Amino acid sequence: MTYDLTTLENRCKELKINLDQNQKNQFISFYEYLIEKNKVMNLTGITEFEEVLIKHFLDSLSCVKAIDLNNVNSVIDIGTGAGFPGIPLKIAFPHLKICLLDSLNKRVKFLEESFKVLDLSNIKAIHGRAEEYAKNKEYREKYDLCVSRAVSNLATLCEYCLPYVKVGGTFISYKSGKVQEEAVQAEKAISILGGKMEDIVYFKLPGSEIDRSLVVIKKIKATSGKYPRKAGIPLKEPLVTE
Repeated sequence: MTYDLTTLENRCKELKINLDQNQKNQFISFYEYLIEKNKVMNLTGITEFEEVLIKHFLDSLSCVKAIDLNNVNSVIDIGTGAGFPGIPLKIAFPHLKICLLDSLNKRVKFLEESFKVLDLSNIKAIHGRAEEYAKNKEYREKYDLCVSRAVSNLATLCEYCLPYVKVGGTFISYKSGKVQEEAVQAEKAISILGGKMEDIVYFKLPGSEIDRSLVVIKKIKATSGKYPRKAGIPLKEPLVTE
């Protein structure tokens, strides 16, 4: 089957991302494998090629609006689901060493199969809860960049994600709509966890009226060993400003 990659090519150029033919083929292969596996497991509600290009692939790559990935070596994607944003970032920036974490084992198996289909190296998927792996010395404060498109509130996400980020590194939360109020409520959590709000980048998804936000948080000091709290607590009792 032939696919029209015009949208991907043009929008990547706008993002100053240059894709060679192999990378374009990898995006097509990932789309085909995603749709094939989606028939037997719930990976995405978005299945039309053009929609996947925009709402999954280009949305994942949008973090280049907030950070120069050429200066990043290691990335962890928390709550990656079907591999977003981690796999598109790996395809577009092959030098990245990426870890994808998800709480559902069958999704992790899908991700591991995807790496083989796409012939990706220096990428792995791990099964478990963010609260648990963050206590593991192999993962704690080891990453230049943490990304997440998960839907939890920002204060909860910060408790899940900031413990993985090196001092001097960055956490970028992908959010829908405008997030000023949520960002203000998360200020206490960000401070407690060793972070500092650096920026919020607003943009619309290409060719749509869909508002997206990238919340950029810099890690300025080590996270206290008591965080993240036990599984379930960050979600039930986020560290929000009263």
